[in-house]
Amino acid sequence: MPPPRAPALIVGGGPAGAAAALALARAGEKPRLLERTVGPHDTVCGAFVGWDAVAALGRLGIDPFALGAHPIDTLRLFGSGRTVETRLPRTAAGLSRRCLDETLLGAAAAAGARVERGRAVRAADPAGRTVRTDDGEAIGAEALLLATGKHELRGAGRPRDTSADPVGLRTALAPSPELAATLDGMIELHLFDGGYAGLLLQEDGRANLCLSVQRWRLKRDGGIPNLVTSVADELPALRARLACGEPGPWSAVSGVPYGWYARTTGPGLYRLGDQGAVIASLAGDGIAIALESAAEAAAAILAGREAPDYQARLGRRAAMPLAVAEGLRWAAERPLPRASLMRLVAAAPALPRLAARLTRVGG
Repeated sequence: MPPPRAPALIVGGGPAGAAAALALARAGEKPRLLERTVGPHDTVCGAFVGWDAVAALGRLGIDPFALGAHPIDTLRLFGSGRTVETRLPRTAAGLSRRCLDETLLGAAAAAGARVERGRAVRAADPAGRTVRTDDGEAIGAEALLLATGKHELRGAGRPRDTSADPVGLRTALAPSPELAATLDGMIELHLFDGGYAGLLLQEDGRANLCLSVQRWRLKRDGGIPNLVTSVADELPALRARLACGEPGPWSAVSGVPYGWYARTTGPGLYRLGDQGAVIASLAGDGIAIALESAAEAAAAILAGREAPDYQARLGRRAAMPLAVAEGLRWAAERPLPRASLMRLVAAAPALPRLAARLTRVGG
């Protein structure tokens, strides 16, 4: 007997999946969303909500600043012995994924979506638009929306060898008056050989610290603690931040396929967020891509447009921003290009604002 079929089945309850469920439910559909976690949680992804993501949340009726998000209007960039500050194009926000994800999931459930927590999906059959959960249930759908973030789903993995791709790391520094004063209104990017670190304040007073690290650097330094010590020795400003707030537990995700985007898909299969396009985190547009792809996928389903049309459109929009972000990441992680980049930015502080605009997918 074939599995029961939902009108729209969403796998993953991050910003992409929850926003798609919310949009569909508000339009009168009855989407079903499966999320493996049972309650509020942090993720490896950062807490930077760019101005484009702020606008996208506003269109969903969610104000991140009403949730306590920390306003961010300035970028502080460290690298090759230089420090540069420049204004962002518009005000962004520091908001933990714990808070953002729970808010979106709650709104989706309130709008009528069927949100099921603690339901891990083990495998998918894209051709049949079915998934199998950890308890053995098979669920089919007219439209299958993959929103599992940077994590692969067996049977529906992204067609790319990720064994050489960077590792993402995250922790949070305990609140302190020194960090609050230093990071007021700021997002900091610390550039080093083989990676970069981003630091900002979020709504709970903690400082969110994310790193993207090439595997060779992590292996050379001998694991996370030694890596952090080594990077702090290279970057005195980061060392000073770490001295102000005690780091919490580290979380990690391996094989982050920066620069990849889906060019095609099968009938009824919609790839959202990082399952559709993965932008280098130093560009700060990941959450915006998640929200934009959710809105477009929901609109396509409601209008009866085929999934390949949606995926091709998202891919065309993402291609140039991802290419620009990859060029910046390449330069940031290597000594000579990084030194040239920092000299250029120091001479023309408006260039990061141009780069920020060129790496936007959502607008």
